[in-house]
Amino acid sequence: MEHLHDMGLFVEVVKARSFRRAAETIGMPNSTVSRRVNALEKAVGLRLLNRTTRKIELTEAGQLYFERCKRIVAEARLAHEQLSETLAQPNGTLRVSLPVDFATIYLTPLVAEFAQRYPAIRFEFDLTPRRVDVAAESFDVAIRMEEITNSGVFARQLARMPRYFYASPRYLARAGEPKEPSDLATHDCLCMPRADHWTLDDGNKKVEVAVDGRFTLNSVNMIRRLATLDLGIALLAEEIVADDLSSGRLRRVLQRWHGAPVPVYAITETRIVPAKAQRFIEFLQERLGR
Repeated sequence: MEHLHDMGLFVEVVKARSFRRAAETIGMPNSTVSRRVNALEKAVGLRLLNRTTRKIELTEAGQLYFERCKRIVAEARLAHEQLSETLAQPNGTLRVSLPVDFATIYLTPLVAEFAQRYPAIRFEFDLTPRRVDVAAESFDVAIRMEEITNSGVFARQLARMPRYFYASPRYLARAGEPKEPSDLATHDCLCMPRADHWTLDDGNKKVEVAVDGRFTLNSVNMIRRLATLDLGIALLAEEIVADDLSSGRLRRVLQRWHGAPVPVYAITETRIVPAKAQRFIEFLQERLGR
């Protein structure tokens, strides 16, 4: 515990890549920051930083130590922040990375409801399909619809959204309606990249079917639109096509079967997050969990 403060100084120096800039950020004399980091190196018995007149670089041991320290320091800081914020409304700017189609089609009304509930929070959203580095890019939360394999982040599951099979009435009139999973092999299927096999489940058994089609694309919204324009069968979450179902633009096919559910995760750098992010995650868990 006696070295926790020095660990915090070390983390600030690494982030700033300069003792001087770190000292200015902290509001502490440069000489004090340098002396405390030197003391930390003596305490651990290893050189953590290589210093030159122009820059500093992490040693191999320093890189390992930094990865652990930044999480410890962040959790200690946020623990204090959360305690103080229990008596007040969460505030500040919430930076969130969101998948484009899921955000625009489905999350927007939920975000509006959350914003009304917490008027002191400002929002900065980055809509992108790419995988982001929540720590390096300073996101409070990233929402992603995929299984999370990165052990360097903390992931909370918000929901698993079942998917079903949809096509337009005119496409079905032209191509015929599939009755069994194997029939999909003769249809135009609107596929995501690297998803040339669909897994179907009827509650008793699972079947994997090779699918193909003229369109392969990474936009759920465009897949939905192409399906309404009679260009094939789509595998989508029911929430995404709700309006098209009620208007008759799309119809569910293979009624007994559903596709593999899509997991929805909230990804953060550490387990403990600022109150504004914690409330946002809890809100989405409540709404999506329904």
